[in-house]
Amino acid sequence: MMSPPAMVFVIDDDQSVRKSLARLLDAAHYKAEVFKDASDFILRSAYAGPSCVIVDVKMPGLNGIAFQEALIEHGREEQLIFITAHGDIPMCAQAMKAGAVDFRASEKERAIALLNRLTRREYEVMQLVATGLLNKQVGSELGMAEKTVKTHRAHVMQKLGITSVAELMVVLQKAGVTPVRPGTKV
Repeated sequence: MMSPPAMVFVIDDDQSVRKSLARLLDAAHYKAEVFKDASDFILRSAYAGPSCVIVDVKMPGLNGIAFQEALIEHGREEQLIFITAHGDIPMCAQAMKAGAVDFRASEKERAIALLNRLTRREYEVMQLVATGLLNKQVGSELGMAEKTVKTHRAHVMQKLGITSVAELMVVLQKAGVTPVRPGTKV
């Protein structure tokens, strides 16, 4: 007898998030079922096959952390992946200690984490590129050869997973970083 196919459950109070995740999972060939709140999911009997639950931490009613506790109380063993635009370290630690398999933090935290991958020199080059300077001008500002600037700039793009200055600006905006030229008073 064959076991049921893998299933991904999505619980989020935001309809656009539910719809987007359902489309993404469908495109990746996952069977998915969506719920607007955690209470509806708990009323559903446990899925017989392999599954995971993508759940928003901040929801009205039964929030993600309370949902996790309710599952544990009912002896349910679904694997949880938390998503949120409002996460913090203590919340993440609490969820992981209780058995969450993943915790997706806000876009700001992800953008900051990307920027933290850069070396000091790459960050300086990135700041100047973001202010609109050309490689030659960046080199002049930092006292380095244009070829070295190109190398640092390529490392920045690679580490941030981007291909253009426009995408760089989006990352900086999400991180809350305003590009500043050296010697500029803020």
